[in-house]
Amino acid sequence: MSLNLSQIDRVKTITKEDFIKKYFKPQKPVVIEQFIEDWPAYKKWNLDYIKEVAGNKTVPLYDDRPVDYKEGFNEPHAKMKMADYVDLLKREPTKYRIFLWNILKEVPVLQKDFSYPDFGLRLMKGLPMLFFGGRDSYTFMHYDIDLANIFHFHFEGEKKVILFDQKQNKHLYKIPYSLITREDIDFNNPDFDKWPKLKNAKGYVTKLNHGNVLYMPEGYWHYMRYITPGFSLSLRAIARNPKNLGKAICNVFIMRSIDNVMRRLRGEKWIEWKNKQPLLKNL
Repeated sequence: MSLNLSQIDRVKTITKEDFIKKYFKPQKPVVIEQFIEDWPAYKKWNLDYIKEVAGNKTVPLYDDRPVDYKEGFNEPHAKMKMADYVDLLKREPTKYRIFLWNILKEVPVLQKDFSYPDFGLRLMKGLPMLFFGGRDSYTFMHYDIDLANIFHFHFEGEKKVILFDQKQNKHLYKIPYSLITREDIDFNNPDFDKWPKLKNAKGYVTKLNHGNVLYMPEGYWHYMRYITPGFSLSLRAIARNPKNLGKAICNVFIMRSIDNVMRRLRGEKWIEWKNKQPLLKNL
């Protein structure tokens, strides 16, 4: 048995009007296969080029270890020079990933290689982020704290993506006061005896190759697995649905604050309590 996943729609290219009508308004994901071929990045961006222009930068690295109460929000598990990290990616499988790496701040020259496309949404131009991963590395199933509309541009290699909308929360073993599901669920090969509610979840799946653009609607859960080493650029637009915008504000100013306070007060007991809650709910 496998997850109930539909293939994400794929189009060669798309007009702004069709994107708004067919995907943004119904909040449906789509992969656009040939949208950025006029970007310099389309031909230039690969791991060797990143090593050339950013090799001396020290980068934060993350792996798939469980959340530790002693670690702050998005605190890295290790650091390494980008040149050494690229060498590691090309040499052997590694769990180490880079995420939320602001290229405007870190390597401004990369800004010349891409533009902000007109999808009919106002993109946040101060937040272009890069994500890197080695073969078989993956993210936990999660959604972004701001519930933004995300455009994910993939470069080099192949990446598997699984998406769920917020209506599936009751089936996904969501951790309270968090943006993740139970970290011990393998969404690539789930154990339905251990996680029976997953049988009822309905989601989407696709694979991204060099130059593909994935649109992820507001608040979509996403699990990403690097089939081969590669990296992606994400651009985002603020949530337009008032309910999602309200959730985003609550996440940033209330939910995260409560979680940080409870980590300090209760430590590991708080993490244990949170992890137990999805198992106690008889939904």
